[in-house]
Amino acid sequence: MNARRAIISKILVVAPSWIGDTIMMQPLLMRLRQQQPAEEIHVLAPAWSAPLLQRMPEVTAFIENPFPHGAFDWTGRRAFGRRLASADFSTAYVLPNSWKSALVPFFAGIPHRIGYTGESRFILLNQRLPKSTLPRLVDRYAALASHCDDPTAEPRLTSTPQQQRNVCEALGLPPNITPVIFCPGAEYGPAKRWPVHHFAVLARKVGAGGTAVWIVGSAKDAPVGDAIAQLSEGAALNLCGRTKLEQAIDLIAGARAVVTNDSGLMHVAAALGRPLVALYGSSSPGYTPPLSAQAKILSLGLDCSPCFKRECPLKHLRCLEEILPEQVNAALPH
Repeated sequence: MNARRAIISKILVVAPSWIGDTIMMQPLLMRLRQQQPAEEIHVLAPAWSAPLLQRMPEVTAFIENPFPHGAFDWTGRRAFGRRLASADFSTAYVLPNSWKSALVPFFAGIPHRIGYTGESRFILLNQRLPKSTLPRLVDRYAALASHCDDPTAEPRLTSTPQQQRNVCEALGLPPNITPVIFCPGAEYGPAKRWPVHHFAVLARKVGAGGTAVWIVGSAKDAPVGDAIAQLSEGAALNLCGRTKLEQAIDLIAGARAVVTNDSGLMHVAAALGRPLVALYGSSSPGYTPPLSAQAKILSLGLDCSPCFKRECPLKHLRCLEEILPEQVNAALPH
């Protein structure tokens, strides 16, 4: 067994720190697996992303990144990298563009360290690609692998019917329900959030046809979910904050359709192949679109958008206010 382990070639991938970006990393992993089927792919990522990576069959092992987002910690990264040196990785792919994100592979002594030049990482990376001009982030990540003429694959997360039944049982939800799921959160800020009153009107419209509406999100989204549920007059059930990430994945996998802001859960729904309506305001669907043929994008393309601001600088949020519930309802499968 020890001799076998000694000859296995291993790749380390330093993952990004957001749900959506982590999903958009998967086509790179698919390409690496296709090009180097005998190599193990180990992913260094934040602890919260473990359930997401477990749904990616390309990932051999998860290594928890112990450093909080934004923390530099030179001493800690040096010690952590030196501990990883014994793992004998042959190649590292560093997806974040920050200087500090390349420190661990450097201190681990990994021979081939690949990434975009980013913050002048001339010593830390020895295979540097110039800043990419590709319009989509998913293509920029995939291009870190050696040249490939094939189009970038779409991310695909796994979820089994048994996992979907298990989460409904754990949450006390009725079995054999195919709800429409709302994902009203957006970690970046309110300029990416479709208004609560629009979600509530849509919930009443969907519920009038006898379809259950479940609201899914993190604990931070619970107040928004409560407001939608209250305004919907009982048409929507708020599950925000009641689910772990892996449970949210399985709930979304069992949905009839998903209505979502530009958020991490939007990318989850796309990677699960669910019909979805994605609502864009301050952000651009050209850079981080939902990567699925089942996705419909609603974006007004006003003169002031995309502004990429956390809050509307003009204080009117027309880019989202003027996407009406009737338009979203018409875009849903019926």
